[in-house]
Amino acid sequence: MFGCLVAGRLVQTDAVQVAGDKFVFNLPEYESVNHVVVFMLGTVPFPAGMGGAVYFSLPDPSSGAVWQLLGFIANDKPSAIFKISGLKAGQGGAAHSFGAVAVSPSVAQVGVSVEPLELLVQQTPVSGAAAATTDTLRLFTQKMLDSLYNFASSFAVTQAQMTPSPSETFIPASCVLKWYDNFQRRMNHNPNFWKN
Repeated sequence: MFGCLVAGRLVQTDAVQVAGDKFVFNLPEYESVNHVVVFMLGTVPFPAGMGGAVYFSLPDPSSGAVWQLLGFIANDKPSAIFKISGLKAGQGGAAHSFGAVAVSPSVAQVGVSVEPLELLVQQTPVSGAAAATTDTLRLFTQKMLDSLYNFASSFAVTQAQMTPSPSETFIPASCVLKWYDNFQRRMNHNPNFWKN
């Protein structure tokens, strides 16, 4: 029913069913993993009103498995990307159990728990688990452009205040503002235009 993908690795479809509504993927060599994609295979949908809470657990011999909520998948949202590189063992854990699943100290786990959608949409994922989205990228770009313009504007002088300086190049503020407006327009039209 589920698949798990880490960049540079084969797709995993070998989830271990640890309970009637709980599935676990093992992630060996998790230290080199930044993001993980969890998705539905498309062969079996969730029952009506149900979805899959996605959890992550780092090996922690001292405290046992602590499951951190990453987010969820559902029939109308059959895949999701989660950032796991910044998560730490034992932090932000959810009161959730996938039972005793034996793994080695170098293997992390991704768990999917089938739960009612009304509960899933109310839960708060662990901080930092959401992968960057287009809106996040657009917001970052907006803040970066604002910062650049404000910084450059702080050095603004009028033509009357300018003193000749042969080693300096002056750029009209209107030129920077025109570039700023053009960049924003292009970003709103196609957030990935800068990749070309």
